[in-house]
Amino acid sequence: MIARVFTLLILVVSATAPARALPSFAVQTGQPCAACHVGAFGPQLKPYGRDFKLHGYVASDGQDHGPPLAMQVQTSFTHTGEPQAGGAAPGFRPNDNVAIDVLSLYYAGKITTDTGAFIELAYNGIQQQPQWGNIDIRHAAEGELFNKDLIWGQTVNNAPTVSDPWNSTPVWGFPYNRSSLAPLPMAATLIDGELAQRLAGGGFYTLWNDLVYAEFDLYKGLAPPGLQFVGEVPIDAGPQTDSVVPYVRLAFIKDWEKHHAEIGAYGLYADGVVPGGGQTFGLPIRATDIAVDGTYQYIDNPAKVTSDMISAHTTFIHEDSTVTAAGAGLLFGTPNHALDTFRADVSYSIGATITPTVQYFRTSGTPDPIYWSTPTGSPNSDGVIFEVAYVPFGKPDSPFPNFNLRLAVQYVNYFTFNGVSTNAGANNNVYISLWIVAHL
Repeated sequence: MIARVFTLLILVVSATAPARALPSFAVQTGQPCAACHVGAFGPQLKPYGRDFKLHGYVASDGQDHGPPLAMQVQTSFTHTGEPQAGGAAPGFRPNDNVAIDVLSLYYAGKITTDTGAFIELAYNGIQQQPQWGNIDIRHAAEGELFNKDLIWGQTVNNAPTVSDPWNSTPVWGFPYNRSSLAPLPMAATLIDGELAQRLAGGGFYTLWNDLVYAEFDLYKGLAPPGLQFVGEVPIDAGPQTDSVVPYVRLAFIKDWEKHHAEIGAYGLYADGVVPGGGQTFGLPIRATDIAVDGTYQYIDNPAKVTSDMISAHTTFIHEDSTVTAAGAGLLFGTPNHALDTFRADVSYSIGATITPTVQYFRTSGTPDPIYWSTPTGSPNSDGVIFEVAYVPFGKPDSPFPNFNLRLAVQYVNYFTFNGVSTNAGANNNVYISLWIVAHL
């Protein structure tokens, strides 16, 4: 099946106009993928890519290339340390599964002179249903404040941190794709992807003097009909809320000739949230997530888009949550729970072609056997991810400028999984993914 999909995509690509990035972006700008992305493939951004996003996805070569449409297919093979009883997912075997993870159609580029968008409509091959993916529609403008350059704009999006231009925050953080057929730890903070696509909203952002970035967004949780519309089915598989969720972001950045550094903070507040999977027996919680993050990049030769690069990211997220129902302390032992998540990764991109990455991750929190539903009542998990990605195209001299692909081998090794260290390796997994994009 994968071979047939790959052949079909090659035929489609051969009939389309040349492209070089999330291909519609590349056609619009006339730049290769390597100009914007570490390793010549998204989503990890270089300085030019961050600038393109902050200016609203509207930079172009001045020519009319038609609607900025692109397509994507992700296929994969997953092997876990031990077979999963009952199958890795409905319709899949207990182990050694080949899958078409996702088929996506993107509108990615300029809408008007000052307005652009990144919009993904996907078919989830694991859940076998259509879904809306990440959405970020923005309008940007430029000016001055205190005689210093100022960028400001508005964003409409569907996930906290999806609008962020750094890869140290959750939506665009490493790993950039991972297996949906391997076990994942049960505990996660709301801002760490739990609310993605389950709310909608927007706000304002600004970058002053290439030094200070600030953003403020307000979101509203989607009601069950809205969750069904965006493909979040079953609707109780993830958190639900009908409250307004504020999100705030502040970052300080500095660019030198070969170096880029960023340090910042971000967070959200959510009330009346019912966690998914029956975690709190349908009782609502109130949660505050506060996080800090950092990014560092070193470009060996800034004048060369295929220059070797070092990239490093880290983030620490702290969540305080309270089960707000009366008598919750009697049911859970305590109505208050804390959860901390830490991640740090470093990659070395060789010629924008081969990019090895290693990441350490850890989640820990207040033990409570009823609240977390883990074997010991502990939410603790930690481990290491190793990945090597290979991108043959996306460079100025690419022989196939009308599409790009990323082949990656990823190994996830758990030291602790859902509070248990004994036999945590049963959840280790090897994930081999092929990620192909093409301009339409």
